[in-house]
Amino acid sequence: MTSEASDTSDAWKQWHEHRVETVSAPYGPLALTGTHWLEDHPDGRLPGIPGTWAADGDAVLLKAVAADGLTVDGDPFSGEARLGADPGAVDAARVGHGERRLVVLVREGVWGVRDFDPASEARRAFRGIDATPHDPRWSVPGRFTPYGDRRTVRVENADGRRRGLGLGGELAFVLHGRELTLQVTVEADGSLWAVFGDVTSGSSSYRFRFLRPAAPDAEGRVTVDFNRAVLPPCAFADHFICPFPPPGNTLDIAVEAGERTLL
Repeated sequence: MTSEASDTSDAWKQWHEHRVETVSAPYGPLALTGTHWLEDHPDGRLPGIPGTWAADGDAVLLKAVAADGLTVDGDPFSGEARLGADPGAVDAARVGHGERRLVVLVREGVWGVRDFDPASEARRAFRGIDATPHDPRWSVPGRFTPYGDRRTVRVENADGRRRGLGLGGELAFVLHGRELTLQVTVEADGSLWAVFGDVTSGSSSYRFRFLRPAAPDAEGRVTVDFNRAVLPPCAFADHFICPFPPPGNTLDIAVEAGERTLL
C-alpha cells in the first residue's frame, strides 16, 4: 500500500470515529424521542411535554406556569413567550426541561417541536455504525452541472408525508465502468447533498443514504467518494423526517461502501 493510500485510509478512520462520536453525543440524533406537529394537537398539549404550544403566525406561542419546570434561555419560565425556529445546535435551543431540549422547527409553514433527551433508550442501546473500511475504488472524479433554475420535487419523507426537496443540479461520474448521475441539492456553502439508494438498500444497507461531496471547483469538478456515504438521521431515530431519494437517484449497482447500518 502506498503512503498516499495509507494516509487516505487513516483520514477515513478519523472521519468514521468522529461520526460515531457525533451521533452518540448527548444531543446527537440518537437523543431525539419525538417530533410533534402543532397542527396535530389543536389543544396545544404535546405528548410528554409541559406547557401549551400553538402556532401564532410566524412564531410559536408557548404558555407555561412555574410548576411545568420549563426554562427559556436558561432561566425558569412562566407566562407567555413567542418562539421562532431554533437555528443552531440542539444544545442551544431556547427551551429546556431538565436535561431535555425542546427544539422549535418549521417545515413548509407547519410548526413543530422536537424533544431531545440525552437519556433516550436509543442512545443507551447504541453500539456503533457498521461501515465498510475505506476502499479507494469507491472514490472517483465527478462533474457537477447546475440546473438553469432551482427545481423542487415532491418526495415521500420518512414520516409518511410528502414534502418538497430542492434540487440544484446533476452530478455525473463513472463508477466501476458505469456512467451514473445523481440529482443533488446545493447547500448554502456550495457543497452538495445527494439522497440516494442502490441495490443494497433495505438489505445489506439502510433503505437509503446521504452523500455530501464538497463544493465543486469553477469548472464543476468534484470528488464523489462513496466511502463517506452516511446513514440519514432517521436511521438513528424514527422521529426524523428525512426525504427519500428523488426520481433517478436509486442507482442500479451495489454501493458496498460507507456507512451501511447500525450495529
